[in-house]
Amino acid sequence: MKIATYNVNGVNGRLAVLLRWLDETRPDIVCLQELKAPDERFPESAIAEAGYAAIWHGQKSWNGVAILSRVGAPVETRRGLPGDPLDLHSRYIEAAVAGLLVGGLYLPNGNPRPGPKFDYKLAWFERLIEHGAELIAAGVPALLIGDFNVMPTERDVYKPERWLDDALFAPEVRNAYFRLLDQGWVDALRTMHPDETIYTFWDYFRNAYARNAGLRIDHVLLSPAIAGRLVGAGVDSHVRGWEKTSDHAPVWIELAPA
Repeated sequence: MKIATYNVNGVNGRLAVLLRWLDETRPDIVCLQELKAPDERFPESAIAEAGYAAIWHGQKSWNGVAILSRVGAPVETRRGLPGDPLDLHSRYIEAAVAGLLVGGLYLPNGNPRPGPKFDYKLAWFERLIEHGAELIAAGVPALLIGDFNVMPTERDVYKPERWLDDALFAPEVRNAYFRLLDQGWVDALRTMHPDETIYTFWDYFRNAYARNAGLRIDHVLLSPAIAGRLVGAGVDSHVRGWEKTSDHAPVWIELAPA
């Protein structure tokens, strides 16, 4: 089974890119981030024509997450991360799909740091850690997958010395990521490629993609119940080079049958 995550940076403006990638790679399950569209403007019919059932949690102009599947309709189990009923950002959606519990997320950017946006990021991460612990305790075959907006190590960022004051590389954020892993979650991409330089995001400015001046901020975390099924993982980095594409590239993993 092939499972992927893709921050599309506007699902309608980049729909042609998304459909081209889906047709080329045919992942079984896909989590999308940064839909930047309200619920009523999600391109459900185009996604269906491509062979995918979908659920989504939209928001006008910002945020937005979705789960697509061509191996059975996703059965939504949660819309929004628990822990703060006043948080109305569309950043988390969870569904049962093909025997898996898939949590698709778009973690806050957090810049500028310090400030209220950074405080919100840390609070959101704490809620994710708490929810992750509940999933681990339940023993379910689960994934936390999406744009985490964190580079865990210096290997995950081009010229790390330039990012020391950024919310994506802040010690508190990196520590939160590893506290999540300490629960038992497995970083699939790094597990399959422990020593490689791998990026998932390249800025539109300063010719970053051509120079491979990127960041690894899109992650797929596997619960212990399915970590042993991991047989492959990678980044479709060529998609970042397509015309009118997102500044992220799709990240994918492959799981052996249960």
